[in-house]
Order: sequence, then C-alpha cells, then structure tokens
Amino acid sequence: MTHTTVELEASGSTAAPSRKERRLVIASSYLGTTIEFYDFLLYATASAVVFAPVFFSGLDPWAGTIASFGTFAAGYIARPLGGVVFGHLGDRWGRKKLLVASMMIMGLASTAIGLVPDASVIGPWGAVILVCLRVLQGIAVGGEWGGAALMALEHSDQKSRGFAASFVNAGAPSGSVLGLLVMSGFATMPQEQFLSWGWRVPFLLSFVLLLLGLFVRAKVTESPVFLEAQQKLEEEATTGVKQSIPLFEVLRRPKTLILVILASVSAFALQTLLSTFAISYSVSAGNPQPQVMLAFAGAGIISIATTLFMGRLSDRTGRRPLLIIGNALFILVIPAVMFLVGQNNMLLVFLGFTLGIVVQTVMYGPMAAFIAERFGTKNRYTGASMGYQIATLIGGGFTPLVLATLYAGQSLTPVVGYLMALAVVSLVTVLFMAESKDRSLHAETE
Repeated sequence: MTHTTVELEASGSTAAPSRKERRLVIASSYLGTTIEFYDFLLYATASAVVFAPVFFSGLDPWAGTIASFGTFAAGYIARPLGGVVFGHLGDRWGRKKLLVASMMIMGLASTAIGLVPDASVIGPWGAVILVCLRVLQGIAVGGEWGGAALMALEHSDQKSRGFAASFVNAGAPSGSVLGLLVMSGFATMPQEQFLSWGWRVPFLLSFVLLLLGLFVRAKVTESPVFLEAQQKLEEEATTGVKQSIPLFEVLRRPKTLILVILASVSAFALQTLLSTFAISYSVSAGNPQPQVMLAFAGAGIISIATTLFMGRLSDRTGRRPLLIIGNALFILVIPAVMFLVGQNNMLLVFLGFTLGIVVQTVMYGPMAAFIAERFGTKNRYTGASMGYQIATLIGGGFTPLVLATLYAGQSLTPVVGYLMALAVVSLVTVLFMAESKDRSLHAETE
C-alpha cells in the first residue's frame, strides 16, 4: 500500500483544497504555461523575422520564409507525441511530476536554440539542429498544457472551473507577449548585429525563466481528483482488476477525441495566423519590423484579459455558446483583419491584430475546460493532451506553411478562403456537441 493511500484512508477521502492552495495552483499553472509558451512562441516570431536570412540565406525571401515556417511546423508535429507520452505517464504517476519534467525539457531546448551556429558556420546542419531542438520543444509543450490545465481544473470547484482553467490558456498570449517584447527590443539593433547575435539572447534567457518556473512549481500539491482516482485503482488492484492503458481507453472510443480536435482547430489557426504569417505579411507591405511586433504584442496584452473574461463567462453561459459565437465571428472578421494588417498605418495594423486576437479568445478562453471536461480522470491527461495537441498540429502547425504557399507574394483570397473553411468545420462540429459545464469530473469519458 502506498504512502498516498495511507493518507487517504486515514482521512476517508481527499480533502478539498483551501482557497490559498487553489490560488497557488492556478498561479503556478499560469506561470508555467507562460514560460513554456514564451519559449515555444518565441520560435514563431523568430521563424517569421530571423531564421530565413540566418539559416536559409541561399533562398529568395519568400522561399526562405516558407522553409523557416517548415521548421516551425516540426514543433507542432511533435506536440501530439508529447501529449501521448506525458499524458500516459501523468495519468499513471500524477500531474505534478510530469509538469516539472516538461518544463525542464522546454527550458533546456530553448536555451540550446540560442547557441545553434548559423549557415555561414556549419551550413545546412544548423537547420537540422534547429529542427531537432524544435521537436524537443514540441514534445515538452505537448506535455505541459494538459498537466497545467488539469491541475487548475481539478483543484477548482465546479462553478469556477472554466475561469480557473482559462489561466492556463492565458499563459499562451502572456508568453507570446513576453517573447515579442524581448525580441522586438533586440530587433531595434542594427540589422547585421541583430541577425548575428541579438536574436539569440531571448532564447538564452529561457534558462533564467526555467529556474524561476521550477521554484514555483515545486510548491504545488498533486491534484485531489487524481489522488482519489488513484486510491480507487489501488483498491481495484487488490481484487485482481487489471489497470487499463489510458491511450487505449481514449482510442477505444475515438468519437470524443475526434470531435474535440475538429471543434478546436479554428482557434489555433487564427492564433498562429496572427503570430506568424500576419507579421510577415505586414512587414512585406512596408511596415517596420519592430513596430509590427510591438503592435501584435499590444494586441496580445489585451487578449490576456479577454481570455480570462471568456473563461469566467463560460462558467455562466457554458463553453459551447462561446465556441459557436467565436467561430461565427472568425468567418465574419478575417477579411477585415488581413486588410488592416496590410496597411501602412500602424494604428490600423494594431486594430487588425486586436480584432483578430480578441475574436480568437472568445473560443480560446473556455477551451481548456471545454476539452478537459470530456474525459474521465483515468485518461483525462492523455485524452485532453491528445485532443488539444492534434488540434494545434492541424490548425496551427501547418497554417504558416500553407498560408505562405497559398499567398506566395500574390493574392490573399486563397488565404482567407482556407481560414474560413477551418472555421466552418469547427462551427459545425460544435453545433453537434453537448455542453460540458455541469459534467462531473468523476464521470467517464463521453
């Protein structure tokens, strides 16, 4: 019998977390996700403005950008793998241990990116190393999101689950803004110095953030919902009941996983559009690179507040209505967003980024709860991580590459059409899904 089980039997059940403990867990999830996405989305910014001339200098500008976005996609391809591996271990060993491991992998990989020699030193091997480190980033963030979302969700009461889990998703724009501010600060250097060494400093700072994140994450307690589920599993084991494998349980009834993926894909497409292709497009229209990055960072700051607001609102209205409204708005505003970011007026560029990112948060705010509530405790880490990460791969990972190829310096019409199609897919999917707000976390997978 484990030490955990002894404690649980002594008390009869898991004790409800105190308000102080809940706040610490939410703060830890928010900070950890901010750090992880600082690292992960810093790469997105670098792929839009740095990697083409540094690692693909032999290609013409748009071909170099497409190649750079190809390395960016490698991280998204690896995210489902991270979701499966970390999800399985997290459903077996607990959320906290795996969150610490994911943070270490991400911090070390990001620091190493800042040390990769450019093409003038080691030729194409620089791009190869870059892809390998990007894959490690993808595996790490694939494990981070599910654990952080579940820690916040499973420590909270039912009436505030959407708000608590939204702090995890608010970490993405927070990390993006932090990365953009740091990178844009160095982008004000003379171009030669920035491409030589200035872009590397934001990646090297990841090591400092790693130490801070590990310090905070070490103070949180394990999920009480997970501990209670573990107690039941141990009791079942004594009677000879064999434990199921979380991955097989999720795949045995794939309908929930497929619906979660299709319902979420548009939010990631819009998020990735704004952080990569839209920045490159705005710069190619003649706007100064540092100012475009700051305009997106300013919009990102607004999105932190709107993400949390939408999470709070979903506790009242439900998750489903907000995803329906968000996808409908996506279809309506995407032509205006692309028109605005392509103008030679920084106020209009800022308005374009803000319009796009605020619409995205209508979907993104409730999404952590929307996904996690659909899986049972025994496989929630695995199911939620796989659903979220495969959706990011389809909606986010390939989006910059697809959009850059569709555009190729010519027309935005196929770009807008592709994005609208993704929004229609998500909208139709959500219309056929049930509300999850009032589901018990102890219920089995839908």
